Amino acid sequence: MNGTGTPERPARVLVIDDEEQIRRALRSVLKARHWTVDLAENGEAGIEAAATHPPDVIVLDLTLPGMSGFDVCKELREWYVGPILVLSVRGGEEDKIRALELGADDYLTKPFSTGELIARMRALMRRSASGDASLSEVCTGDLLVDFARRRVVVRGEEVRLTKTEFDILAVLARNLDRVVTSRMLFDEVWEPDYLGEDQTLRTHVSNLRKKIERPGDVPRLLLTEPGVGFRLVSRDSG
Repeated sequence: MNGTGTPERPARVLVIDDEEQIRRALRSVLKARHWTVDLAENGEAGIEAAATHPPDVIVLDLTLPGMSGFDVCKELREWYVGPILVLSVRGGEEDKIRALELGADDYLTKPFSTGELIARMRALMRRSASGDASLSEVCTGDLLVDFARRRVVVRGEEVRLTKTEFDILAVLARNLDRVVTSRMLFDEVWEPDYLGEDQTLRTHVSNLRKKIERPGDVPRLLLTEPGVGFRLVSRDSG
């Protein structure tokens, strides 16, 4: 069931991973949720599978024999518009940033919790299905972002943001549940090739949090991905 109480359409998932144990485990977990699962043990087979049976979401390893996961992601992004979730033992900041900037939507490091994996996949598929590029507003938890009017409402009260704060929030809201790297934010909010300092961005985000998060709480909406960037998450109100 989805959040509206109606049955979910069975999702189709493509897993591209050279570890047989991972492929078997994911097939078992995903089929238990009545999802269709396609498996590929290398990049070339994964690209062919995605073209033959377009999936709702792709789970992609980076360390593959032959064609690397980075190259697979780059090639897929030439035509595949659905979400790509990287699942890799490579947890370094540079690897995460490179994958995200090549078009991956999210990144989870092995070993991983199957519960978190499923939650991330569901969030990415909701975002993809919503067609959010054409949305006039985004609502998550107590937060409403109205793009056309450049208006932000928190717990029923309009909140005044600076231009930069709103622009940062707008980028994150249009990429709800997706990690947005610091470089992406600099390019979108300032201008391409702007040589901004991370501390500048962190200061703006810190000020933004004070205006949209509940007082005294740990961040629930605007999360930091250490060394990589930020994520605005979807949450129910309350």
